[in-house]
Amino acid sequence: MTFHRGRFAPSPSGRLHFGSLVAALGSWLFARADNGEWLVRIEDFDRERVVPGAADDILATLHAFGFDSDRPVIHQSERDEVYRAALRRLEDAGQVYPCWCSRADLAAFGGIHPQNCIARPDPARAPAWRLRVPDESIAFLDAVQGEQRQDLRREVGDFVVWRVEKTVAYQLAVVVDDAAQGITAVVRGADLLDSTPRQILLQRLLDLPRLQYAHLPLALGADGRKLSKHELALPVDGDDPLPALRAALRFLGQPLPPARNVRDLLSAALEEFDAGRIPCAPSAPAPFAALRKDVC
Repeated sequence: MTFHRGRFAPSPSGRLHFGSLVAALGSWLFARADNGEWLVRIEDFDRERVVPGAADDILATLHAFGFDSDRPVIHQSERDEVYRAALRRLEDAGQVYPCWCSRADLAAFGGIHPQNCIARPDPARAPAWRLRVPDESIAFLDAVQGEQRQDLRREVGDFVVWRVEKTVAYQLAVVVDDAAQGITAVVRGADLLDSTPRQILLQRLLDLPRLQYAHLPLALGADGRKLSKHELALPVDGDDPLPALRAALRFLGQPLPPARNVRDLLSAALEEFDAGRIPCAPSAPAPFAALRKDVC
């Protein structure tokens, strides 16, 4: 599996936590191991989740951990017209349709859209736009999780690419942006493994390059749930990055070479990086003791 240009795409809904650090480190190692580029994208299309100042804080923390984008950072909030153009292309091809169905409407169908809208058109509110999903399975080889296959129509159904809030949905935004940035390989958390077939389908429909994928194990909190900013996961300490960086390497199954600073640790870790050592388990507990000075 060859990586040429990778990326890390955090949402600015809070400070960088250990789970995000694992994703940043993993994507950086994969890219650098192939002498490739590593880019950063701020996924702030969902304005309601954006915390003021969080994007700058994330970039500063990444810098403290030795991670700087090789190209200018892009912000999804500045790319609305690009997403609308992609939606128009899908609409012109008859591949999307307006839908007023709510989650409550779809509850009787297990949350999977039955391809025919249940709700009647409501001129008083904007519809979502759904992609017509073909009756086929999409397969791909994940560099960490192995062979994957999903029957999109039966397991996902027609999915939203444009939201009722008149903003782009994640699946369309990420596909458009990955192509615009020339990304060739996506390394991210295993919580997005299920999204990958949808993105592969969109790549095909929009005549965009198909990417390579590697999904890393998720870091779980003490309660067994995924660490996330909106669950108030503890942020990593940019003033003392070595403990968390070592913990992230250990979490990814990598050796811990001796080093006294971030630059030396990353350089040594890159020399010894072995993607085959990354656990294929979809999740694992985060090593909290390594992240806080007040924990013994």
